[in-house]
Amino acid sequence: MTATPAPAPALTVGFDLDMTLIDSRPGIRACWVELAARTGAYVDADLVVSRLGPPLEEEMAHWFPAGEIAAMADLYREIYPAYAVTGTLAMPGAHDAVAAVRAAGGRAIVVTAKWEPNAKLHLEHLGMNADAVIGNLWAEQKAEALREHGASVYVGDHVGDVRGARTARALSVTVPTGPCGAEELRTAGADVVLDDLTAFPGWLAGYLAAPRA
Repeated sequence: MTATPAPAPALTVGFDLDMTLIDSRPGIRACWVELAARTGAYVDADLVVSRLGPPLEEEMAHWFPAGEIAAMADLYREIYPAYAVTGTLAMPGAHDAVAAVRAAGGRAIVVTAKWEPNAKLHLEHLGMNADAVIGNLWAEQKAEALREHGASVYVGDHVGDVRGARTARALSVTVPTGPCGAEELRTAGADVVLDDLTAFPGWLAGYLAAPRA
């Protein structure tokens, strides 16, 4: 009797949020400017948005004493919906990238260091529906969600995203649309570096068509 082959696992692709799916720089800049105005602290908002990716508290440490970071992070997240959501744009190709996963019968999830409620607000505002949104995870921590959801591919723009993918044993697909350049992403161990997400549907089609060992 011939054994029936086990069905291939369903495709799940994880996406980072900031500077991968969304260009959050205008909104985040506006939020930091408002935070500085409310607190009287000096903040170089242009510098802040040039290095998006790591957790908020890491950025806060550049501008506030250690004892104030937790309170300032809470205030930032409180004012974020009013200042950061409507000014944020979808990255070129983002909607099509998510749609390509769905068209292939897969699931698209978002795994981000951003506070989860605010991440969901961004996706809702841009009409970019994900099958799951998991926030508050950075770098290697992202592997927890990627493994839980069975993601075989993780798409990001930062070397921290590469580390998360590799820790989860997922394919690391990257775009140099954030603070990290293509060579930096390759050096960090990215398996694939695309120019931007407009190239993702074509790449995904080729990836799915390739024979598996």
